[in-house]
Amino acid sequence: MLDVHRTDNLPRGTICIEDIEIGMKRHLRKQVTDKDIEMFAEISTDHNPVHLDDEYAQDTIFEGRIAHGMLTAGLISAVIGEQLPGHGTVYLGQTMKFLAPVRPGDMVLAEVEVTDIDHSKRRVTMHTRCEVDGKNVLKGEATVLAPSRKFD
Repeated sequence: MLDVHRTDNLPRGTICIEDIEIGMKRHLRKQVTDKDIEMFAEISTDHNPVHLDDEYAQDTIFEGRIAHGMLTAGLISAVIGEQLPGHGTVYLGQTMKFLAPVRPGDMVLAEVEVTDIDHSKRRVTMHTRCEVDGKNVLKGEATVLAPSRKFD
C-alpha cells in the first residue's frame, strides 16, 4: 500500500556488500500521523497515554502527545531494510539515543551513513539519525549483515 505521507524517498532494492562504500548514505522522509501512533500502540501493546491521550500528555514534560520512540527508530530500520543495504539485510545490532520528541504531524528524515565495512564477515556499520525540522531527534549506530552476490 502506498503511503501518501512519504516523500523524497530513494529507490528500494539491494546494494550488495561488494558495492557498498564508506560514506554511502540513504534516507527516507515520512510524516508521522495519528494513525501511525495508534497502529504502533496496537502492534507494540504500548498504550502509554503520553502517546494517545491529549489531556494526559498536556501535563507531562512534553506538554502534548508524542510518537513512540521506537516508531521513530523503525524508520531507520526501513532505510536499512529497503535501501542500504536493502532487501536481504540482517540487523545485528543498534544503539540509539533519543534527543527530542517526535509529535503527530512531524515530518521525520531518517538517514543512515556507512562508517565501516568488514568484507570478510559481510558486516556493515552505519551512523543512524532521525531529524525533524533540521534538529536531530535520534542518533545511533547500526551493525548489519549485508547481502552478497556470492550467496545469490
